[in-house]
Amino acid sequence: QVQLVESGGALVQPGGSLRLSCAASGIAFSVNTMAWHRQAPGKQRELVASITSGGTVNYADSVKGRFTISRDNVKNTAYLQMNTLKPEDTAVYYCNSYYIYTGTYWGRGTQVTVSS
Repeated sequence: QVQLVESGGALVQPGGSLRLSCAASGIAFSVNTMAWHRQAPGKQRELVASITSGGTVNYADSVKGRFTISRDNVKNTAYLQMNTLKPEDTAVYYCNSYYIYTGTYWGRGTQVTVSS
């Protein structure tokens, strides 16, 4: 059974930092592209960052220079380091895995709220 479990979401003040984790099981983690998406209230889900099996990263323009995606293929965990958080970063953050031969899986999300 495939499971992606996000953790690390919290209430943080503007300018603060958080690190999200996505623990994966039931997939061949090292061959999957891992990604973080987010969905704010009333808005569509959007891609925040992705990292391929080879380590190539991609970021949304809105988070470039502030967020860093990484992966640990030993721990089967993906991370999203978020710095200089802004109120507009408030959203539910979802972890996603993709491999061409096994498809796409999603976690259930973790809430990030940026507010003073």
